[in-house]
Amino acid sequence: MNEPVKSIKKIAVMTSGGDAPGMNPFIRAVVRTAYANNITVLGVERGYEGLIQGKFRELRIREVGGILQRGGTILQTARCTEFREAGSQREALRHINNAEIDALVVAGGDGSLTGALKLAQKGVPVIGVPASIDNDIYGTDMCIGVDTALNTIVDAIDKLRDTASSHNRAFLVETMGRTSGYLAVQAGIITGAELVLIPEHKTPPREVAQAIEEAYRRGKTHAIVVVAEGYKPPTTELGAMIDAMDIGFTTRVTILGHVQRGGKPTAFDRMLATRFGVKAVQFLLEGKSAVMTALSGREIIPLPMEEVINHKKVIANDYIEMASMLAR
Repeated sequence: MNEPVKSIKKIAVMTSGGDAPGMNPFIRAVVRTAYANNITVLGVERGYEGLIQGKFRELRIREVGGILQRGGTILQTARCTEFREAGSQREALRHINNAEIDALVVAGGDGSLTGALKLAQKGVPVIGVPASIDNDIYGTDMCIGVDTALNTIVDAIDKLRDTASSHNRAFLVETMGRTSGYLAVQAGIITGAELVLIPEHKTPPREVAQAIEEAYRRGKTHAIVVVAEGYKPPTTELGAMIDAMDIGFTTRVTILGHVQRGGKPTAFDRMLATRFGVKAVQFLLEGKSAVMTALSGREIIPLPMEEVINHKKVIANDYIEMASMLAR
């Protein structure tokens, strides 16, 4: 939505929810774009938790120097269920007003954007920025952190393939993705996995075992199965079940876990995060609020946060079909 343009002298920036590679380039872009427009920037420490407690610190241009290549977030982050309560939202609003903050820029996932919308509905000009390695936020082609996480997964699977071939093994490789199989599907296609298991599609363990056994019968020296963490049964349990079925390969489970969140952001993530940060400040100067920066093709557009929150992003069937076809 567009509000009457008022003078913006001070904004706050925060990173919320799970960390994502590229959050630091985003912070840098917000700070330097703001100062180019004579706007002071406060950093909110530890996301909504820090907003409730009034933990602000001024971010000057030099303080965001040298952070482009750093993973994580210099502001730190946290998941804060407390912010769902009206009392916590009022406390945050009180700190915003006491610090004379004119507007807020929030980077995070669905929960973070929901909290941002709550503040916007209370009269705080807010811009949301999608940062989620699962790429599960509606309305944007890509989120901050996805490309880096995917490259980390691919590198790990390439290395596991070497040892799998050496020992005639099947590896079940678990990626992040409690409700979205995006990373698993993309990694499965890129690495030539024999099978991809995601929460959106139910594949019985017996079918998994059959696919691995067929790979063995075709003379393959290994098998790679990429499993999103939201798939049921859990990966370790699935591995034990398959190992007991005598499928030719011995089975090993590798859970990549939080290593997927770390590391230097890729060139793509640095550029995307920078573009999102610049546009977030520009949208505020244009009088926009309660919108999210969204990558649509090559353009960054303002998308109403209410629309984002009320829709679920689904994986394109083309990718799922591609993963299945190319695994043969």
